[in-house]
Amino acid sequence: MQQLALFKKIMFALLAFAICSCKNNFEQVKQLNQFDALPVGEADTIRVVYTDSAQTLAILTAPKNLDYTNQPFPYSEFPTGVEVVFYDENNKETFVKADYGIFYKRTSLVDLRGNVQITTPEGADLRTSQLYWDVDREWVFTQENFTFKNKDYDIAARVLDASRSFDKITTGPLIGSVAVEEEL
Repeated sequence: MQQLALFKKIMFALLAFAICSCKNNFEQVKQLNQFDALPVGEADTIRVVYTDSAQTLAILTAPKNLDYTNQPFPYSEFPTGVEVVFYDENNKETFVKADYGIFYKRTSLVDLRGNVQITTPEGADLRTSQLYWDVDREWVFTQENFTFKNKDYDIAARVLDASRSFDKITTGPLIGSVAVEEEL
């Protein structure tokens, strides 16, 4: 009988020790099961040519691309920069560069960040730290400071809302000055 009582005490002590030494590893287990948060594809040094009826519309190049089209809100990320050359119907080139880019497939919205620059064949030059581009509506906008120069304007302002060709521009408060010619 004494041996049974001693055995019960030892088992109780081992069980108590085991319970006290367990850690809550729930967060680690959750991270192990987050395969869906990983990209479905990853590519280094990419070059994608977009064409329509044998005409080149754009060429995208990037040092790295992460494809998250497996997510509930699918997107494609360019974490180390992206460059795009757009070609118009006369084969004139518009250049777009940024340190970071992300394309949201469902909304056709592009978010460009860090040293964003757009240069058009007409000589327009836009620079800002962040720029959104609505691909479907061919519209660009930002809430950040920007500079825009072309043959008619030399603007520094905060907030930009413009057509892709910059023929329609709305800005927020100007920073600096803008030269305006009066017509007589």
